[in-house]
Amino acid sequence: MIEILQWSTLATCAVVAGARVPSALRGENRTVFYIFALLTVAILLSIEAPYVAIDKALGGINLTNLILRFVIFAAIYFVGIRVTKGFDAEDGHRLITGWAGRAVLALISMAVVVLFLMMDTAGSSSGLNGVALKDARNGLLVELYGAAGRAYPTFVSLVLLPAMVRAVRSALPALVRMAAFLLGAGAVAIALTLLFPLWPPQWGTAKFIVNYTAVLCFVIGLALIWAARIRYGRNVPRKITYATAE
Repeated sequence: MIEILQWSTLATCAVVAGARVPSALRGENRTVFYIFALLTVAILLSIEAPYVAIDKALGGINLTNLILRFVIFAAIYFVGIRVTKGFDAEDGHRLITGWAGRAVLALISMAVVVLFLMMDTAGSSSGLNGVALKDARNGLLVELYGAAGRAYPTFVSLVLLPAMVRAVRSALPALVRMAAFLLGAGAVAIALTLLFPLWPPQWGTAKFIVNYTAVLCFVIGLALIWAARIRYGRNVPRKITYATAE
């Protein structure tokens, strides 16, 4: 089940990214293309077979996991920019792109790198499962590293959530409100990941489902905004279509 969810999510991201290539080449809203392309890379690196193959080529020290963390950071940053601009959430946009957001990103990035360097990362292992099993110290460091890696996506998601709630309750077209609902659901799912250390070990499958549900909600939500722009175009008042504008 987990592999089906992983590969189907990868295929969805890749298809949507591919569909955005012509617009990106024309210079139209490249941010959305970056989001889908980065999510495609992130999902690819989270699947065991390609992860192990790529990591062995990089020296077999789980450097791929560190790269994955920063790919996710970049993807969620662009999601934050696109969604806050699209839904006129000026306060959220300033919070993500301003000094506060940059400080949060810098501190979390530093924590991720430091914790990674403190671990014995030898031996390619998707999810760092092999590293966690080496000893108690590495097990604790893997938990802290994972929590740090989930902190920035959670920060951006919580910034986005109020704007998504307002959009769902607004008089915007149904397609846009559905997109806002999915983006909000994805934000909630990401926020839940910060609680993973508190979840029982037997809930491992549930963690995968939450992670990939978040990705699918963001991908489908952004795709619906794109579809809404195509459907409604620029022929209706801005107060109705601001969320669909590129």
